[in-house]
Amino acid sequence: MKNKTYNRKKTMVVFFCAVLLISALFGRLVYLMIFDAAHYQKLAKDLHERERKIKAARGEIVDRNGVVLATNRTVCTISVIHNQIKDPEQVIAALCQELGEEEENIRKKVEKVSSMEKIKTNVEKETGDRIRNLDLAGVKVDEDFKRYYPYDTFASRVLGFTGGDNQGIIGLEVKYEEVLKGTDGTILTVTDARGVELEKVAEDRIEPVAGNTLQISLDHNIQKYCEQAAKKVQEEKQADSVSVLLMNPQDGEIFAMVNTPEFNLNTPFELIDVDENTEQTDEQAQEMLNQMWRNPCINDTYEPGSTFKIITASACLEEGVVSLSDTFSCPGYRIVEDRKIRCHKVGGHGQETFIQGIQNSCNPVFIDIGLRLGAEKFYAYFKQFGLLSLTNIDLPGEAGTIMHNVEDIGLVELATISFGQSFQVTPVQMATTVSSLVNGGYRVTPHFGVAVLEKDGTEIRKLKYKKKNGIVSEKTSETMRILLKSVVEEGSGKNGYIEGYSIGGKTATSQTLPRSANKYISSFIGFAPAEDPQVLGIVVIRNPQGIYYGGTIAAPVLRSIYDNVLPYLGIEKN
Repeated sequence: MKNKTYNRKKTMVVFFCAVLLISALFGRLVYLMIFDAAHYQKLAKDLHERERKIKAARGEIVDRNGVVLATNRTVCTISVIHNQIKDPEQVIAALCQELGEEEENIRKKVEKVSSMEKIKTNVEKETGDRIRNLDLAGVKVDEDFKRYYPYDTFASRVLGFTGGDNQGIIGLEVKYEEVLKGTDGTILTVTDARGVELEKVAEDRIEPVAGNTLQISLDHNIQKYCEQAAKKVQEEKQADSVSVLLMNPQDGEIFAMVNTPEFNLNTPFELIDVDENTEQTDEQAQEMLNQMWRNPCINDTYEPGSTFKIITASACLEEGVVSLSDTFSCPGYRIVEDRKIRCHKVGGHGQETFIQGIQNSCNPVFIDIGLRLGAEKFYAYFKQFGLLSLTNIDLPGEAGTIMHNVEDIGLVELATISFGQSFQVTPVQMATTVSSLVNGGYRVTPHFGVAVLEKDGTEIRKLKYKKKNGIVSEKTSETMRILLKSVVEEGSGKNGYIEGYSIGGKTATSQTLPRSANKYISSFIGFAPAEDPQVLGIVVIRNPQGIYYGGTIAAPVLRSIYDNVLPYLGIEKN
């Protein structure tokens, strides 16, 4: 009797548990069907949808006059969908023939079981059209865009280039990525359970939005003038490289930036000036590419030499430790502590005024005024002039000034800094700082970006940049313009003189490290018109062979550029 009662109770417990379980399952089913139906309908739909991206056209880059410097070419992406292929051998044979790829590579991708497999990107449109016309089941041909540079090597390190995904890698292409990139679109197609697209179901298509156009201050014609002059002197002097930068010292707009030898933007992964038979590891090849892509105007520093005397003179005039009537004696050297520091003129300049000292580029004169100024005040002027900060040019990878800490500047360091040695700056830093010393005393931000435009040229917005006032007084700035004009007309910069134009400037010849290598950098900074500078240029020639003096080989380069550029800019002869 007890067993029967126990069994009855056991049966009832099992029954109630079953009822509870069924009720819970039913409740869960009701919840999923009514309250969470939308979520699972979406998941089901997603399982039967296939998405393909439609790349957006990247925005163009145009020069200040609307000349197109970077644009797009239509290319194709070839893909295969495994479940839709009816004749694999036919597909493999056709793609091998049209794409010129190895059969092994094509076969591996065609036979791979995946929702979609890319066979090749950046295929010429004509080839893509031929493959599309073959009407091969399971083969998709989507139109895409590839960056194209109409002038190949033109301003290569300024414009930069894009990668396989059309994303900027260096230069303006990466700096203005958000302006240029656009928004990709999509194609959504519905498939059955096997992954085969359903022909009678309309595909959803979200159109891509093209990127905006970037207008830059670079002038195609001025860049070409500079490029020709740089190439000529590089070949004549068998120099390692030549950099030329031209800018408006009043607002910071850059007209030209040349770094020879330039590389081809349409084939940016092909090394230049390299013997094809030279063996190299992947790491060595990548390092060589990185060096090729560097922009020496902003990425590399150098000892500026005598062009830095512009900065020393400005600081000393502003501080009042020197006047134009001060006289100096140059025996050909100065002894500072235990160091004998020589002038470039071995026999010395003898008795000279400060004006003659800057015309002669006399080291002892600048050592004297630098010592008068003192390390702490000199350092304060470095900060005031902006030398210890970045210029904030709108290109990536700008290098900073390499300068002693103020507490480490002894008399010898102070003496060498005064005439431009024992520290390093970038060419763009020198051009920007000198601009502020001759434009009336305000520091500009050097830049290329001018405006963001619609594709039809309608302006969306102008790009604005900071200016900093109070670099030097107008009086000091005017004095420097007069002094530097006299350097070109009567002094070491006379090879930069052009009849009918008033040009101010300063030459330099500096030795690279280690000194024992006997390698030099020749440079010249010049601006015109001297009374109201509208264009300022810097030429830097690295490791010229033979005669290497800046006044002899660098000044004529800028003179030849200004012969073309000044009339082109509408600056009339005086």
